[in-house]
Amino acid sequence: MVERININRVATVRFQPVGKLYHFNASKIHDLQVGDYVIVATSRGRELGEVVGFPDNGEFNQEVTHKPIERRATPRELVLQRTWRRKELERMIDCRAKASELGLSAIKIVRAEYSFDGSSLVFLYSSEGDEKIDLSDLTREMKRAIRKTSIEFRQIGPRDVAKVLSGMGACGLEERCCSKFLTEFSPISIKMAKAQGISLNPQEITGMCGRLRCCLIYEYEQYAEARKHLPKLKKKVVTPRGVGKVVEVMPLKKAVRVLLEDDRRVEFYQHEIHPYDELKKLQDKAEAPCERHGYGECDCNREEQSE
Repeated sequence: MVERININRVATVRFQPVGKLYHFNASKIHDLQVGDYVIVATSRGRELGEVVGFPDNGEFNQEVTHKPIERRATPRELVLQRTWRRKELERMIDCRAKASELGLSAIKIVRAEYSFDGSSLVFLYSSEGDEKIDLSDLTREMKRAIRKTSIEFRQIGPRDVAKVLSGMGACGLEERCCSKFLTEFSPISIKMAKAQGISLNPQEITGMCGRLRCCLIYEYEQYAEARKHLPKLKKKVVTPRGVGKVVEVMPLKKAVRVLLEDDRRVEFYQHEIHPYDELKKLQDKAEAPCERHGYGECDCNREEQSE
């Protein structure tokens, strides 16, 4: 049961080196600092995590209740955690072998994660397709092999698989962004690639996970904001060198390339061009007959100025 405590100080805690960030009430430990290791209660049981920051309490709704940090982790618990982590690779290999024996070729065991005290073991796995796979036999066999430990299987998506496996990124970086610094995944869409003028070739916008690259969101807001003030492709514009059609948009330069009526392609900055439609409306209005005098002699303008 969550203990209700007035939020005086909130701490950000993570349980993996580049894992998702969680918030806990730190009011019980007044001298808690970044880099301290703490014990907290989670939906998976008691876990050991690292304090990575203290966000401004103004960012949180004061009515929201955060679970409290129980205490600092002891040196013995830190050593215990490292001991169990050294066994994770062996457990993962054992589980893969057992899954193969049971004919579970549709799943791939990606990682094994022990709790800091070895009381629970979680196997992360991925599978192809949307069909639910029965892992009851595999769970039973692993419980027989690893006694006195809670066994759980948790399915993860392609992005999480790429994050766990790490390795070189599709762009050539030695380490993928998701494994190096991304703590959470943001929704990515084709719209982001289009806004930045990136080729929609799947090989250029797809990451090692088989999904759209996370980096498509990095500069999207800057491109989207810049495009608001520039004409779209194929729009007619008025330039210092005449009327033309936009054939290329360069958002970060705040410029466009225009195909003029004499077939020249010239680059113009945002302040040098004007929408052709607006100019045409002004010309049509100026050339339209006066509502009072028609096409005859008109002195409406002089009357307005005298007033």
